[in-house]
Amino acid sequence: MIEVTIKDALLRQSAQEGTDAFVQAFIDAIRQAIHGELTQETMMQLNANQITLLAWDILHEEVMDGGFVQLIHNGYGPFIFKNPFAKAVKLWGLRDLSKLIYEAHTLYLKYHEQIEQDSTDEEFMAMFEQFPAFDDIDDDFVENEEAWTEQIAQYIDEHIEQFAQIEE
Repeated sequence: MIEVTIKDALLRQSAQEGTDAFVQAFIDAIRQAIHGELTQETMMQLNANQITLLAWDILHEEVMDGGFVQLIHNGYGPFIFKNPFAKAVKLWGLRDLSKLIYEAHTLYLKYHEQIEQDSTDEEFMAMFEQFPAFDDIDDDFVENEEAWTEQIAQYIDEHIEQFAQIEE
C-alpha cells in the first residue's frame, strides 16, 4: 500500500474554506501519492475508499463539465460502471447517487459503443442531442452535487484514517 499523507495545517485551512476544498485536499493528496497517474498498478496500491474518492472526482469533473455523455466519450465509462463504484457510494450513505449511477449504467450499456467512437468536436457536440436520455440524469447530478459533496466530506471526516495519514 502506498502512504497517502496530508499536512494538518492544509487540512485545517481546507476545512475552513468549505466542503469542496476539504474533499479536494484528500483527492489532491491521493493523486500526489500516485504521481497523478491512476493506472491498474497504482490502483492496487490504494484502498477501496481512496479509489472510490478518485472515481467521485472523475465523475464529478466530467459530469459537471459535459454530462454523462462526456464522461463516457472520454473513456471513463468502464471505470465508473464496470467497477463497484455505485455500491461503494451506497455504503458511504449516498443512496441517491448510487441509484443515479445505476440509471446511468443502464444507458451506458445501451449507448456506449456509439458514444465512445472517435469523433470531431462537431460530432461530439451533436451527441448531446443524439442522446437526450442522459439529460434528466445530468440534471439530477447537477442538482444534487452540492449535497453529495457534503455527504462525502462527512464520510471522509468520520473515516479520515482510511483516506490519508495526517502529518503535523
